[in-house]
Amino acid sequence: MTVLERLRPDHAPALLAFELENRTYFAASIPDRGDAYFAGFDTRHRELLDEQAAGLHHFHIIADGDGSVLGRVNLVDVADGSAELGYRIAERAAGRGLATSAVRQVCALALAEYGLSVLRAETTLDNAGSQAVLARNGFVRAREITLDARPGLSFTRILTDGPL
Repeated sequence: MTVLERLRPDHAPALLAFELENRTYFAASIPDRGDAYFAGFDTRHRELLDEQAAGLHHFHIIADGDGSVLGRVNLVDVADGSAELGYRIAERAAGRGLATSAVRQVCALALAEYGLSVLRAETTLDNAGSQAVLARNGFVRAREITLDARPGLSFTRILTDGPL
């Protein structure tokens, strides 16, 4: 069974393991975090939790029954009722609907718990899976963009109390 949890200090070891195990997999479709991210992980984790406590971001992990991290769904740059949605799912958990379900849960939290009304997301043009997750969760294509010199798409979702 998987659960979506708000990021906590004790998630650090499992989250670092998740990022390291999937680094090459993620780099195939999104920019690599770089060596500095991993070298300073503990410090950065504490900083992000402080920023979360200040309401600047809302970080979530998807954990399986043994506490392993299978993914993360984040709302960053919270301001004026909006935020940027980002997510990543472990290679071993891809293709099972986990991203769709977790994004749906975070969209509900964004409205009900965090008071947000608009979410934005970006993906590379060649990441059809991510585009499908966004579409299934009510995001609409806004415009073409460039992400780290790669063609991409920007999406938007207006949050409402009703169904998608």
